[in-house]
Amino acid sequence: MDLQVNQEIKETALAHEGAIETDAVIVGAGPVGLFQVFELGLLEIKAHIIDSLAYPGGQCIELYPDKPIYDIPAVPVCTGKELTDNLMKQIEPFGATFHLNQEVTTVEGLDDGRFFVATSKGTTFLTKTIFIAGGVGSFQPRTLKVDGIEKYDGTQLHYRVRNPEQFAGKNLVVVGGGDSALDWALNFVGDGPNKAESVILVHRRDGFRAAPANVAKMKELCDNYEMQFIVGQVTDIVEDGGVLNSVKVTGGDGVTRVVPCDQVLVFFGLSPKLGPIAEWGLNIDRKQIVVDTEKFQTSTPGIFAVGDVNVYPGKKKLILSGFHEAALAAFGAAPYIFPDKRIHLQYTTTSPKLHKVLGVESPVFD
Repeated sequence: MDLQVNQEIKETALAHEGAIETDAVIVGAGPVGLFQVFELGLLEIKAHIIDSLAYPGGQCIELYPDKPIYDIPAVPVCTGKELTDNLMKQIEPFGATFHLNQEVTTVEGLDDGRFFVATSKGTTFLTKTIFIAGGVGSFQPRTLKVDGIEKYDGTQLHYRVRNPEQFAGKNLVVVGGGDSALDWALNFVGDGPNKAESVILVHRRDGFRAAPANVAKMKELCDNYEMQFIVGQVTDIVEDGGVLNSVKVTGGDGVTRVVPCDQVLVFFGLSPKLGPIAEWGLNIDRKQIVVDTEKFQTSTPGIFAVGDVNVYPGKKKLILSGFHEAALAAFGAAPYIFPDKRIHLQYTTTSPKLHKVLGVESPVFD
């Protein structure tokens, strides 16, 4: 029987020649995906991590790299970037391999119990377990529907702010009524190094989906003529020599105004898309992956889902909840990787074995 099993494994390897063989593949390099590396590492499980972005950090880097987070245990406040940097430092001892700027396109269960995984860049894996930590999927910005404006995407039209300094001294039109629109409008009006020459906020109505304090601050700045707010929608653009120099804003009164600008920042929110994950044959409820609450395993044994991408009774979409899920998922996956090994719970404070794994000195207690 053993010879037959070995032959099947050899045939599988030949069928997927060149694939990276690993114990775990993590899909998503956001905070929960990064912490999954840590929890697996404590159990001496090596992981490869795949993300569609060109850098780790997920939502924290895409949505709020410079904004404060207050609900990370024992960390009174940190930015999205600081949280990502600290997690990257925390997982250094485990030598995870990152495969960035690519999406998982294929997941195929094999007869030997492993999974064949392929990405959009042609990277392939043979893995014993898969951890989906893709947040709510890959994010696509909801775009401004105006003829001809798409050609300025990335030069004069922006759906995210990656380099605030590029807007310093510019005439800005900020479009949207949520927290991101208000936050960035106020940021560019302030006295900091990124202060814009002018800021005009455009929103289709006078109500906002933003923090009341920021709305009040915006109205105060408008009263003091430090910025402008226009109720209306961008309906057209004005170009001169291949350069966008104004947008046309049509108000609820039907009047269209020409608003000069150097840069347009649009914050209509990001639309999450599960993408190929939806085709993996998992039990999905309203674009979220159904898991158990014992080990956060999906309907497919050996595939786990942690963080915002999963759903179960009482689910709360918090980073700290994702950290808890990652810990239990790691223990849930261990029997697939070490079927003949009994896994004991150990504590990083007192375990010499974990100290060795982490590369730290074991403390001496009196």
